[in-house]
This record gives sequence, structure tokens and C-alpha cells, in this order.
Amino acid sequence: MRVKRYVVNALPEALPMIRSDLGKDAVILNTKEVKVGGFMGMFRKKKMEVIAAIESNAAVPDNPPQKRKAPDDVSAVMAAITETMQKQQRAAAATAAITATVEPPARPAPVAAASPVNDQLMDEIKGIKQSLLQLSSQKAGNAFSEAAKALRDRLQEQELDVEWIDQLMAIISEQEGQHKEPLTRTQVWELAKRQLLEWMAPYAAGMLDEQARIVHFVGPTGVGKTTTIAKLAANQTIKHNKKVGFITSDTYRIAAVDQLRTYANILNIPLEVVFSPMDLPKAFKQLEDRELIYMDTAGRNFRNELNVSEVNSLLQSHDRNETVLVLSLTGKTKDMTSVAGNFVKYGIEKVLFTKQDETAVFGSIFNLVMKFGLTPTYVARGQTVPDDIDRFDAAAYMNDLLGEADDE
Repeated sequence: MRVKRYVVNALPEALPMIRSDLGKDAVILNTKEVKVGGFMGMFRKKKMEVIAAIESNAAVPDNPPQKRKAPDDVSAVMAAITETMQKQQRAAAATAAITATVEPPARPAPVAAASPVNDQLMDEIKGIKQSLLQLSSQKAGNAFSEAAKALRDRLQEQELDVEWIDQLMAIISEQEGQHKEPLTRTQVWELAKRQLLEWMAPYAAGMLDEQARIVHFVGPTGVGKTTTIAKLAANQTIKHNKKVGFITSDTYRIAAVDQLRTYANILNIPLEVVFSPMDLPKAFKQLEDRELIYMDTAGRNFRNELNVSEVNSLLQSHDRNETVLVLSLTGKTKDMTSVAGNFVKYGIEKVLFTKQDETAVFGSIFNLVMKFGLTPTYVARGQTVPDDIDRFDAAAYMNDLLGEADDE
């Protein structure tokens, strides 16, 4: 694995350098704010430190610069990063000692981005906490009613994060302790539904911003962004009589442009194709008479933050706008979490779920909402335009998640 450190004014400035030095498959390991330059510790400028890496056997650009011997595995990489950070901390401490007599007390510095070492420590602490919760749950398991055990099994099948299952089971156990008779399945299911809705309440009243003129849709390949955009546009055109326009930057696949053009022709909606951020002003000019613009973007491997940064450069406009992350409910929860985590760093707050009809497992919605504070807006299913899409309804979602109580 090759590792390289960059100090730049902002993250986007580092991206072309990373691609040039390490290739398109490089990944960002860590970013944090640093202070450089100055005189005797004063007048230092804020910069962004970016640490990127690429596997040794991955493709690299032609004529790569002379490189130093790189660590052979992830552990060595982490050790190298830690050593670099420790050197920086020792240097900063030495500078502070020299300037202590001449500098007035400084205001507390902003909290820097967590280092990989701190992340690893937090993961270990979280793992220990989770183990204790599971141990406590196992000890109390015999005290649970059959209804509570059935609920736990249901939530595990739905792939709800174990920390939420354990918290919910603790609440149900406490409630059961206050009754002489065991709770029925219906009572346990209703208790679970109320509690889950209460946890989800701060994020469950989502919809697209009615004041936004431009709505960007981002998400991995194959989640159904283009069909979803057509459904929303048809609703706005037919039901609300709005003048809608399309922009697509998904030029990686010819079929994607043709698909959106087909929908545009059917709905009599103008379509503009852009190949880079420089094309956007012209596209917006062409659509200046439109009340609402939906922008489709290319699906990429957004588990790689470089790709997220690249697509984010297309999401800039002077009009009121918002961006919606589109995820398929058929995706793996771990992959969805990785993608959502990368986009949240760029301020995305809303999510739209697709392919509801292709799965019977819905725990990922709750997991992502609670982990990142994302607001679910719509849930799409099927290919029928414009019918197969509905606004997210938390109560209806709970029915899908919990299923029927099935009291015997």
C-alpha cells in the first residue's frame, strides 16, 4: 500500500493531486485541520491535511513521481500515520513552549476530525459496551415472555442494529416487570411500535423542500435514480401543473441519458446534458423559465470518498437547492452505511429509498436514520411512472418493520 500526505487549503484542492499521484482508485484515509507557517508560532494559516493511499497492486498514473518505500499492510499504514501525528503533536508542543512567554492565552481551538487511531479506540469501546449489553440481555433472556422473544427474533430478521434491539428489549423487560401476567404479542408489538416511533420522531416528518428550485439526486449505480426522478417529475407536472426541467450529468452510460430523454419526451419536459461543472451555467440558462429542476447524477462507487467529492462539485448553484441521497433497500446495510457516511460529510440530510417491492427486510431505514440523522422523504417501488412512489410514512414503515403480532 502506498500512502501520501497532502496539505492544502480545502479538500477539493487535493483531489486532482491524489488522482495524479496515486490514481483513480486511491482512497482518503484521514482528513484534519492543521496550522502551518507563521513566525514563532504566530500568524499561522489554517490548512487541511489529507492522507490518501492506494493498494500496491492497483493501477497508478503514467510516469508516477519517485516514491518512497511504502508500508506493506494496513497495520503498518496505521502505525505510520500515528507516528506522523505524534511527531506533529511533539512539534506543536515545542512551539507552544517557546512562544508561551509572548503569546496571550489562546481561545480553545476547534475540535479536529477524529484520527484513525481514535476511531479504532472508539470502535473497541463500542464493542465492549455492546458485549456487556448482550451479556445483560442473555442473563435476562429467561425472564422475557415468549412475546418479547418473538419480537427480538423478528427485529433480528429485519437486521435492526443490535444496540437498538437491546435497548428496546430492556424497556420491554421493565414494562413486563410491572405486570403480574406476561404481555401478549399485541401488547409487546404496540409497545415496540410506540418506542421506535418515538426514537425516530425527530427525523420522520420529511419531504422535499417546496422552496427549492433545484433538486439533485445522488446515489450508487443501479439504485433507480433516473426512474425515481421521472416519477417525481410526472407528479409535479400532472398533479401540480408545475413547469419542470431535467439536467443529467450521467454521461458515463449512454443508456442513462437515453432513458431520461425518453421520459422527458413523454412528459414534454426539456432536458439538458452536462459533462462538467463548467456546463452548468449554460444548462441553468436554458432552463431559466422552469419552476423546478431535477438533476440526475452518475452512479459511482460512493464508498470511495474521492468519487463523492467529485460528484459534489456538480451540486453547486446560486438558486435555492437541496440534494437527496437515493439508496436501494436491496443493498447491503454495511455498504449503505459507508455510502451514507461519506455523503453526510458534505451536508446531505435527506434520503430516498427505492426497490421496496424487492425486499422483505427494512431495518436499514431505521439504522441509517438513527446513525446519521437523515430524514427519509420518499419510498419507491416498481417501475410504473408516476404511481410507484409514496411519501415516507413512519407508521406505515413500522408496520413493514414489525409485521403482524399474530396472537395465538
